[in-house]
Amino acid sequence: MKRRDFIVGLGSAAAWPLAARAQQTVAPVVGFLHPQTAETIMQVMAEFRAGLEATGFLEGRNVAMEYRWADGHNDRLPALALELVRRRPAVIAAPGGDSSAFALKAATMTIPIVSAFAADPVRNGFVVSLNRPGTNFTGIYPFGGALEPKRLELLCEVASRVSLIDLLVNPEGAITAVSTRDLEAAARSLGRQIRIHKATNDAEIDAAFATLSKLQAGALQIMGDSFFRTRSQRLAELAARYAIPAITVNREFTLAGGLMNYGPVYSEINRLVGSYTGRILKGEKPADLPVQQATRVELVINLRTARALGLTVPLPLLGRADEFIE
Repeated sequence: MKRRDFIVGLGSAAAWPLAARAQQTVAPVVGFLHPQTAETIMQVMAEFRAGLEATGFLEGRNVAMEYRWADGHNDRLPALALELVRRRPAVIAAPGGDSSAFALKAATMTIPIVSAFAADPVRNGFVVSLNRPGTNFTGIYPFGGALEPKRLELLCEVASRVSLIDLLVNPEGAITAVSTRDLEAAARSLGRQIRIHKATNDAEIDAAFATLSKLQAGALQIMGDSFFRTRSQRLAELAARYAIPAITVNREFTLAGGLMNYGPVYSEINRLVGSYTGRILKGEKPADLPVQQATRVELVINLRTARALGLTVPLPLLGRADEFIE
C-alpha cells in the first residue's frame, strides 16, 4: 500500500466514530398542545419559539416539535393529549389555557408539562404550591380568569347607564362556569345584571352578535377564553358593525377596533412558556420550578371607537389606561 493511501484510509477510519456518534445524537422532542389551530395562533407560536431559542434550542436544529391542534373543539383535547404522551416527549408545552392542562393532567403524571394557567393552579390541583410545584406541572399564572370581575367594573365605568350587561362565553372552556359565577356576583355588587350568550364556533359567534343586535345590547363582555382570543379581529368587526361597546382580555381586540381590553401581556407569557420549556430540556425539574405569577396587566382604550359609539370615557379611567388608540 502506498503511504498516501494509508494516510487517507487512516483519516477515514478516525472520522468514522465521530460521524457515527453524530448520527446517533437524537434531538429531544417537545410536545405542543393547543385548543385552536396553527393558523389562528401563529403569533403565539412565534413568541413561544423566541423563549425556547433564548435558552439555546432552535426547532429543526437541536429540538424537534410534535404539534397537536384541537381546531377549536375542546372535546378533542383528551385524545390529543394521549397521542402526545404516547410519543414520549421530553416535555409538553400547553400555552392555551386550562382546557389543555386538564387533558394533560389526565393523560400523564410523569412527563414534564409547562402551562399558561388561566385559573389558580393550586386550587385546580395542578401543583402543590406556586413556589414548589411538587408535580410534573409548572408554568405561568397570569391571573387571566381572576380579572373578569375587574373587566366588568371597567365596562360599567364607560357604559354607566347600562343596567344589563351581556356576556359572551365559550361553554366548553375549562373555567367558564367558575368565571361566570364570579361575574354574576360582581354584577350584583355593581347593581347590574348579566345576560349570557354562548358560542363554540364561528357560526355561533355570528349568531350571538345578531341576537345582541336584536336585543339592542348596551354593553358586552367577551370572556377571556383562548377560543375568543384567537378571533380578536372578527369580534372587533362584529362589535363595530352592531355598535356594541365591548371589552375583553387581549390588546389585539382593541387594536382591531374593539372598545377596550384589560388583561395580561400574553406575548410575555408565551415567551416565558418557551423559556421554561428550554430550562426543563436542560435538566431542571418542573417540581422545583416555581409557577411564575405574571402580575403585569394592561388597560388599552380605543378612543376612536368610543367616539364612534357616542361614549365619553371618564377622566379617572383615562388616567389609569396604559395605552390609547386615537
